[in-house]
Amino acid sequence: MALKKQLGLIEIFSIAAGAMISSGLFILPAVVFGKVGPAIIIAYILAGVMYIPTMFTKAELSTAMPKAGGEYFYIMKSMGPIAGVFAGFANWLALSLKSAFALVGIGALFQLLNPSVPYTEVKFIAAGFAFIFMLLNLSSIKGAIRLQVILVMSLIVILGIYILGGVRFSQVEHYSPFFISNWRVIFGVTGMIFISYGGVTKIDSVAEEVKNPGKIIPLGMFLAFGIVYILYLSVITVTVGALPSAEFQKTLMPLSLVAKSFGGLPAEIILSLAAAFAFITTANAGILSASRVSFAMSRDRLIPEPLGKISKNKIPQISVLFTGIFMMIAILFLRLEQLVKVASTMMILLFIMVNIALMIMRHSKITYYKPVFKAPFYPYIQIFSVFLYLFLIIEMGTISILLTGGFFLLGVVWYFIFARKRARGSSVFAYIVKRAGAKEIAGKDLEKEMMEILREREEIIEDRFDKEIMSAEILDLEGPIDFKEFFKIASQKISKKAGVGVEEIYNELINREKTSSTVIKSGLAIPHIIIPGEKVFFIMPVRCRWGILFENEQEAVNTAFVLAGSIDERKFHLKALMAIAQIIQEENFESKWLGATSKEELKSILLLSRRAREK
Repeated sequence: MALKKQLGLIEIFSIAAGAMISSGLFILPAVVFGKVGPAIIIAYILAGVMYIPTMFTKAELSTAMPKAGGEYFYIMKSMGPIAGVFAGFANWLALSLKSAFALVGIGALFQLLNPSVPYTEVKFIAAGFAFIFMLLNLSSIKGAIRLQVILVMSLIVILGIYILGGVRFSQVEHYSPFFISNWRVIFGVTGMIFISYGGVTKIDSVAEEVKNPGKIIPLGMFLAFGIVYILYLSVITVTVGALPSAEFQKTLMPLSLVAKSFGGLPAEIILSLAAAFAFITTANAGILSASRVSFAMSRDRLIPEPLGKISKNKIPQISVLFTGIFMMIAILFLRLEQLVKVASTMMILLFIMVNIALMIMRHSKITYYKPVFKAPFYPYIQIFSVFLYLFLIIEMGTISILLTGGFFLLGVVWYFIFARKRARGSSVFAYIVKRAGAKEIAGKDLEKEMMEILREREEIIEDRFDKEIMSAEILDLEGPIDFKEFFKIASQKISKKAGVGVEEIYNELINREKTSSTVIKSGLAIPHIIIPGEKVFFIMPVRCRWGILFENEQEAVNTAFVLAGSIDERKFHLKALMAIAQIIQEENFESKWLGATSKEELKSILLLSRRAREK
C-alpha cells in the first residue's frame, strides 16, 4: 500500500535544511575549535565538498526510485536482502539515535540557562519532547511538516540577522594564527563535521510522499544544501572573527556569546531559542525519516509486517510509534554520546554502499531504471567518494569500526533467522549474475517491479491499453523488408495467440492493404483486421530499423502497430488508435523508438507515455 503524495518543495527543503542545522552549527564548533583554531573554516568547507558526490548519487537514485526508506531501498534493490537488512537497520538506528541526541541538546539548553538543573531532568525533558513529536507524527504528517517549515524559516532569518550583526564585530587578528595544527588533524575534524551535512538527504526516506519527485527531490536537496552550506560558512567565519580564541574554547554556545556582544541579553536569548529550534527540526525530521525506513523494511517483509501498516490518513503509525518509543528509551537509559559516534560510522558506511548501489544500477542497464536527474562525472566521483569515506571511517577509530562490524553480523543473523524465507523482490545484483547465463529470463520480475515504481512516480493509472501492451509481443526487425514478408511474420505471431489460421490472417492483412494503405503518415503504419471470435483483441508494436517497404510509399516504415480484434471490440479498437496517436505525437518519440536497445525498452516507451488515460 502506497503512502500519500503530499509534500512539495517548501516541505522537502524544510526537512533537509532542518536536519542539517543543529549541533553541527551550535555546539560542534566549540568542541573542535581547540584542535584546529581558525582553520575550522577550512574544515567546514572541505566537509561540504566531501558530501557533494553522495548528494548527487542520492538525487539520482531518489528520482529513479522514489520509495519510502531511501538508502535502505536503493541498497536492498541493488545488492539484495542481506545488504538490505544491514542498510535498513543501520539507517533506522542512525536516524533515531541522532534525533534522540538532538533532543538531549534541547534539554542541555535548559541546563545552560539554569545550571542547577540536574542531568536526569535534562533527559526527562528530552524524552518529553520525543513523546510530543511522536504524537505529532502519529496524528498528521501535515502538522509535523507545518511545524518544520515554520521553525526552519525562523531559524534561517535569525541566523541571517546574526551574520549581519556579528560581521561588524569581526576582527582580523582573531584569524591569526590561522593554522595551529597539521592537515591530518584538520581532516580528522572534517570527518566530525561531515556528518552534519548528512541531513540533506534525509528527504530520500520520505520520497514516496513527494509530489512530482523527479523535480522536487533534487531541487529541494540542492537548495537546502546550498543555503545551509552558505549559512554554515558565514556563521563560522563571523563567530571566529568576533570571538577571541580563549573565549571560543571556554563556551559550549559560542554563537550565543557573540550575539550577546552585539545585541545584549535579548540577542543571547534569541540565539539560544534558535539553537532549540535547530534541535527540534533535526529531531522532527529524524522521527519522520526513521519511521519510513522501518515501514519500508516491513513492506519487504524483512521485519514484522505490522510495522508496514498505514492508517486511514496514510501514516505508518506503528512505525512512528515504534521509532518514538525507541528514541525515548535511548534518551533515558543509553549513553548517547558513544552510540552517536557508532551511528556516524554506520552512516558513512551507508554512503559508501549507496555510491556502490548507483554503480550497480547504471552497470545493469535495467530498462526501467530511468532517473530524472543523473549524477554528473559518473563513475569517477562515486569511486572517489568510496575511497574518501573509507578514509573517514578509519579516522573514526577502532571501537566504532568494531561495533559497526558487530552490528553487521547481527543483521546477517537476523536475515537467516527471520527474513530469509519472507523477503520478497529481486535485486539488480542477482539480475546481473543471472543475465550472464539466461539473458532473456533473468530479470522479468525485477523489470516489472521497476516499471511499477516508474508508473507510481509519474502517477500513471493503468488502463486497458497499458494492459494490452504489457501482454503484447514486440516485433523488432532489422529490415529492410517487403510489407508482404512483414505480414507473413505478423500473421504467424497473431495466429499463435488468436487460434486463427496463419493464411487467414495473412489474407486479411493483404486485403485490408489493397482496400486502402495502412500507412498513416511518413514512417508509421497501423495495419488492422477483424478476426473471428468474441472479446478478442491483440496489439503488436513493431520497430523495423531499416524500414518496411509498402507499395506506393516513398519512405520506408520504421514504426507499426498491428491491431487484430473481434467485431465486438470495435469501440476499444478506436480507443487504441487514439492512444497510439497520442504516443507517436510525444516529443522525440521517433528518436527514442529507433534508439531503444531492447524490446523491454520499446515497451517502456509505450507504457510510460504521457497520454490521457481512462480512469
